[in-house]
Amino acid sequence: MMKREMPETIYFDCPDCDEETEHEILKGRMGKASIEGTFRCTVCGKVSSQTIKIPELIEVPVVFSDGDVSETTHTTIESNDIIQIDDEFFLDDGRRVCVTHVDPIDGKVRKKTLATNVRKLWVKQFDILSIKVSVNDDSRTYSLRVEAEPDDEFVVGTQLSFEDFDCLIHAIKTKHSLVKKGVAEARDITRIYGKIRKKRYEVLDFEDDDDDFDLGEFDENDYVIEDDE
Repeated sequence: MMKREMPETIYFDCPDCDEETEHEILKGRMGKASIEGTFRCTVCGKVSSQTIKIPELIEVPVVFSDGDVSETTHTTIESNDIIQIDDEFFLDDGRRVCVTHVDPIDGKVRKKTLATNVRKLWVKQFDILSIKVSVNDDSRTYSLRVEAEPDDEFVVGTQLSFEDFDCLIHAIKTKHSLVKKGVAEARDITRIYGKIRKKRYEVLDFEDDDDDFDLGEFDENDYVIEDDE
């Protein structure tokens, strides 16, 4: 277990507010799993002296992946945390990650487990996401990717811009459903479906005395985006 430093504020139930609120620690003494001191509610201003139980901190090994690069590190979690796949949090060094696998001490496979039962965590970088986009152009479908932060929102009916064309989003597939109307956050999206709206071709300036340009050398198939799948 790791020793915790005294925080500036702490959340616990305020009897006057009748709900959990943030309290300023006016003075206190940190114990192994509690803080004994005087607290002031930042909502109603009530001052009280009591002992507040706090969860202990646990240091767990972490296998961190960023694309093809992996490394082993450690991070701290609170003993009463419930850990599950797809949880988002920050490593101690500030990197934002998402849980991809949990190795439990008891060996039992389950959707979620208490922090005290975690032997090791597998996580992936979660600062910038690469989202799959399928763009239809009647005769074929282009497979592309767009980068986004987890909190970024994509709206059905709006436009995405790529280097060679724009596309109109007509559906978004998330982890839970197919969105045909509305909005979805990048963190939940598995694929975006769009239709080409406007192509951007370079305008060529043909002059009467330009005999060097041969239209026969231009092949429209040279101006496509190859599938990445």
